[in-house]
Amino acid sequence: MSLKDIAVQFPSAAYVHIPFCRRRCFYCDFPVFVVGDSSRGENSGTIAHYVEAVCHEISISPVFSQPLETIFFGGGTPSLLSTEQLQCILTALERRFGIVAGVEISMEMDPGTFDLTHIAGYCSAGVNRVSLGVQAFQAELLKIAGRSHSVDDIFAAIELIHQVEIPEFSLDLISGLPHQSLVQWQDSLTKAVEIAPTHISIYDLTIEPGTAFGRYYKPGDNPLPTDETTVQMYQQAQKVLTGAGYEHYEISNYAKRGHQCQHNRVYWQNRPYYAFGMGAASYVQGKRFTRPRKTKEYYEWLENGAVIDCEVTPPEEELLETLMLGLRLAEGLSLVTLVEKFGEGKVEEIKQCLQPYFKQGWVEVGGERLRLIDPDGFLFSNVVLADLFEKLGE
Repeated sequence: MSLKDIAVQFPSAAYVHIPFCRRRCFYCDFPVFVVGDSSRGENSGTIAHYVEAVCHEISISPVFSQPLETIFFGGGTPSLLSTEQLQCILTALERRFGIVAGVEISMEMDPGTFDLTHIAGYCSAGVNRVSLGVQAFQAELLKIAGRSHSVDDIFAAIELIHQVEIPEFSLDLISGLPHQSLVQWQDSLTKAVEIAPTHISIYDLTIEPGTAFGRYYKPGDNPLPTDETTVQMYQQAQKVLTGAGYEHYEISNYAKRGHQCQHNRVYWQNRPYYAFGMGAASYVQGKRFTRPRKTKEYYEWLENGAVIDCEVTPPEEELLETLMLGLRLAEGLSLVTLVEKFGEGKVEEIKQCLQPYFKQGWVEVGGERLRLIDPDGFLFSNVVLADLFEKLGE
């Protein structure tokens, strides 16, 4: 396979961004629009207008020959959509691209934003995977993080998920929150295991400029946990979750056997995908394009024909992206595929760059695959990748 072949691979995945939230979390750097506590999709003209715009974007997007195998509704808070609004978007996707039987349709949902009628409606529309944004099981940490839900809301939401018998249920947690202790983190992990979702995502807090946390705190300063503590949190999660039967299949993700998120694997394997909505980033025909992050500019972009104006990713960037994404997976990267895409010489150069980390026990080559070793290779992946990028970019 040549780089020319890679550029024309057809996408079979679609991401749809739903930017609406009841409030902006203090760590959030995503393009979101606050609609208030009383807003629901069925009575919000703002949300209805946005759904109409997204459906229009879908209807004028270029069509390739492969139908959709995964669809992911992210945000924001997609569970602020009404069933009818969700169905409208799915119908637009079906008409434009086609959807395979057995498609994985994921939806991010926040506790306290849906009832039984809503989640049952989402399931009837085709949603078969829910990603629940729990983040923490302690009321004080939820307040510190600026979350709009309570601990009671978490367990009520989980009960609703169980009632509709959703096939795939993922639960999200955040480590490294201000004032978060190892005891609290252990408690969250224990509760997550007791709930027994098919999938658990563990995200280490990143302080982003422009967020409330970015104004309140500086990385490494109190009341943020120390680097030593966050390392312990990562190791704690790995030990507890793998001990409970979850596969640590990606740096931040754990799944019961057979329950990995197929949509996210598209990203990590650097395969092409569609994206729709404000701030959504697509990767089609070798072009990475991010839509305008503000509503006014997004609507203007649509009115002007939704032109994708960017260059094809050059080979050297394609290589670095492939390494950065693929090494996040426990299975790592196929050396055969790397040679086919980038040449044997480049693969030998990569191996040479990684020699110090082979000796350190963070990286290994086995079964014709290059991978990071769990847990230390995952834990220090940024060190490995930064060194790799610097040496390959010389």
